[in-house]
Amino acid sequence: MQAVILAAGRGTRMNHLTENTPKPMLNVGKMNLIEWKIEMLPEEISEVIIIIGYLGEQIREHFGDTFKGRKVIYIEQKELNGTGGAIFLAKPFLKGKFLVMMGDDIYSKEETEEMIKNGWSVLAKKMETDGKGAKIVLNKDKTIKEIIEGARLEAGDWNNAGMYLLGTEIFNYPLVPRESGDKEFGLPQTIALAAKDIPIRIVPTEKWLQVTSPEDIPKVEKMLGE
Repeated sequence: MQAVILAAGRGTRMNHLTENTPKPMLNVGKMNLIEWKIEMLPEEISEVIIIIGYLGEQIREHFGDTFKGRKVIYIEQKELNGTGGAIFLAKPFLKGKFLVMMGDDIYSKEETEEMIKNGWSVLAKKMETDGKGAKIVLNKDKTIKEIIEGARLEAGDWNNAGMYLLGTEIFNYPLVPRESGDKEFGLPQTIALAAKDIPIRIVPTEKWLQVTSPEDIPKVEKMLGE
């Protein structure tokens, strides 16, 4: 099985930290953000595809052709046209089911394994308080009905945590813009379109960690026990 790591963006909210370093290469404790993801991959994942962009050569030089016993393939996303655009670049390399991970998030091995067991699925965090995020709306049978980005979330709502287990059938569906007229194509929007035909379920997470600002790094390190 393969895993795709989306690591093309600059991460402008990290301010000076990403002036000379791509965000996914920032260290959080003993490892950089991409290393944390590869470290958490189950044994079923034998090949990693990294979508690179901003200062992508640093990623290529660090991980090489193999890393931790897994083959590594690099694809350059020259036009930053969203997560949907990034995944469609990987289409010629993907076979069967595959895992998709965001380059700047940290996930747990246990929840990743649960994703693989479930088949088509989306990692989701139940909101403890009100906030903003990507709201996952479920059908009565608990399959995904809709994913609404930039939504107001209430306590108890499901927030998209940005890890997906998909199949190559996703490429049978057109890329969907994040918003009407937007030049960026959203993977969640394309997944929501596929969910009209394919049962896609959520896998709850309690261990999803986000690094969205410089202040998050020491907080996440503390959570990881670093």
